[in-house]
Amino acid sequence: MTESTLILLVRHGETPTTGTVLPGRAPGLHLSERGRAQADAAAGRLAGLPVEAVYSSPLERARETAAPTAARTGRPVTEEAGLLECDFGDWTGAALAGLAALPEWQTVQHNPSAFRFPNGEGFSGMQARMVATLDDLRAAHRGGVVVCFSHADPIKAAVAHALGTHLDLFQRIMISPASVSVISYTDGQAPAVLTVNSTSEPLSGLRSP
Repeated sequence: MTESTLILLVRHGETPTTGTVLPGRAPGLHLSERGRAQADAAAGRLAGLPVEAVYSSPLERARETAAPTAARTGRPVTEEAGLLECDFGDWTGAALAGLAALPEWQTVQHNPSAFRFPNGEGFSGMQARMVATLDDLRAAHRGGVVVCFSHADPIKAAVAHALGTHLDLFQRIMISPASVSVISYTDGQAPAVLTVNSTSEPLSGLRSP
């Protein structure tokens, strides 16, 4: 019997602008003190898992969240561009309160599959990128445990795809800072979503060493 490949999707910890600004791919945004504590806690929750590889979005906040897990597991952090945040184009750095007043925001929330950020990426393209990246990583680590540090929207899109949920419903999935969502892949079978937005319990029971 082929052993499943576990992909753990970890959102980066909090930053000084979490919940107020759409930071996108702008460089220079680091974890807050609370975010660093969340990164340490996430690493502790993964203790006991036989982690084979650690990957991260190239953005600082994701790499900083990955660092404690890399230190605990002894696995280096490999940057993977496929795990990047959605490219919000002209909306990068905008305040969420202002964006919520735009008529386009209703499309973002209720029909995201039809939306493309001005001079940026579309949600459909983001999902396709994220799914293809996870396919490549699970093929490279077949039967292993892989931890991927990414961002809320790409993780939501990956979880929705694994659940067989239409992209237009992906905004219903909550992905909190430093939360862990786990997808199990077995050859010849549909993916199984083992947990979503886990923020407290230990995860060592997912796979024996």
